[in-house]
Amino acid sequence: MLNIGDSAPDFSLPQTDTGPRTLRECFAGGPVLLYFYPADFTRVCTAQACMLRDAEPSLAATSVRIIGVSPQGDASHGSFIARYGLPFTLVADAGRVIARLYGVSALFGLLIRRATFLIAKDGTIVDRVVADLTLGPHQDLVRRVTSRISGDRTSST
Repeated sequence: MLNIGDSAPDFSLPQTDTGPRTLRECFAGGPVLLYFYPADFTRVCTAQACMLRDAEPSLAATSVRIIGVSPQGDASHGSFIARYGLPFTLVADAGRVIARLYGVSALFGLLIRRATFLIAKDGTIVDRVVADLTLGPHQDLVRRVTSRISGDRTSST
């Protein structure tokens, strides 16, 4: 699994008419909160997505972009986004290639672990949490992100 201080591997994002096409291109706008989750529409994964949806305005105010990754396809992700009003990108990782790059695949590569990485503008992982069955550690990371980045802005003025 990737650790704090490691470089985040790049990967492609879903095609859109506007916006970044790779993770690296996202860094131009600020840090990225990259989260991996096992499956759309499951109880804990839905709670996690809704927690991030609710935190998104605070994260966006600090220029942090959220990107989710799971093995479901684009159709499932589209339905998941529509049903819960998710304002962020979900990446289909059907072959679990991205999960392997980040070291979050489990059970012989069949599952994806619940992990969240904060990646700085230079592509360095500056925080991470792995908690497969609970959301508390992921919520704590979101709180650290908003307080750290808000504090950085305050100290630079």
